[in-house]
Amino acid sequence: MKLAKNLGVATVAVAISFTAVGAKSAQAALVNYGFIVNTTSGGNPGQYFGSFQYDDSTLSNTGLETLGVENGLAVAFNYLGNNYTEVDDTDFNNFPLVSFNNGEVLGLSYFVADQFVIGGDLNTPDVGGNNFFVIGQSVNTTQIGTVSYAKVPEPLAVGGTAIAGVMGLWMQRKN
Repeated sequence: MKLAKNLGVATVAVAISFTAVGAKSAQAALVNYGFIVNTTSGGNPGQYFGSFQYDDSTLSNTGLETLGVENGLAVAFNYLGNNYTEVDDTDFNNFPLVSFNNGEVLGLSYFVADQFVIGGDLNTPDVGGNNFFVIGQSVNTTQIGTVSYAKVPEPLAVGGTAIAGVMGLWMQRKN
């Protein structure tokens, strides 16, 4: 009887965990990423933090794709004590963009005049990347750092994992 009860509790815990972690919504989801700009040269070396969010409903996860503000792209970045958003991009109607290759994030393409550029190759501004450039007085750009991106886990997945962990600990305690 005790074995059946423990087996039942374990089954429920595993089911909740798989449901929370593995559930794929049939509808579009807002996806959140955090990023860190690590500047190693220039006048203000250090780390600067930002985030972006987008609606993934139009992604096919095949080949090179980009999403922009029309897809719900929102950017927040704090650099040198100033907060920047997507509306600060010089060409707000067309940029910023987030680029993907086969569904994997390549990075942002984000340009704030007289301040900075986040992107890849400056000759292809419509493809994002992981380089950080400052813009000098004569509109010259100098790469002073790199950008790293990390997906922010959905609260449901974190909650499901926490519930499964607590249930496992509770079962250990009973033994």
